[in-house]
Amino acid sequence: MQTGQKIKEIRTRLGMTQQELALKAKVNLRTIQRIENGEVIPRSYTLKIIASVLNIEAAELFDLNLLESEQETPKRHKAMLIWLHLGAIFFLPSFLIWFFEKEHDLDIKHHGADVINFQLSMLAILLPCLFFPGLPQLIALFTIIVILINTIRVITGKSYHYPLAARILGHK
Repeated sequence: MQTGQKIKEIRTRLGMTQQELALKAKVNLRTIQRIENGEVIPRSYTLKIIASVLNIEAAELFDLNLLESEQETPKRHKAMLIWLHLGAIFFLPSFLIWFFEKEHDLDIKHHGADVINFQLSMLAILLPCLFFPGLPQLIALFTIIVILINTIRVITGKSYHYPLAARILGHK
């Protein structure tokens, strides 16, 4: 039996609606629907939360044939990571993605913290340099190049690094 089917079976046996499960698990209702319909392969973090709400061991929900590390990253997840990094050029898109998705996806939480730490650090470096002709433009160019390189690294599945980033937001 697939993971989504197991969740649906246990949820209905407990007399719980999808909406109730979503609220208790603090995930989007659409996420529960997509998992139960087999449209997505849920991340282990999400499965652990759902298992906790259903009062079962998370291992009961895992499909042992598909370990998370072997799964292909869902397209939406990868797109969110790409927009998270690329949006750093303008700050607000990255912040909004991180703010609304961080509780549902650990990758978004970690990548977002790194991106925002870099953005805030570059802003802190830029502000005192505003009075030096040409220096703000060099800092802005450096920032854009780092963001583009890291976005490409995320697209290709490689690790990324934001130099000069102070640790303002942590990875709890």
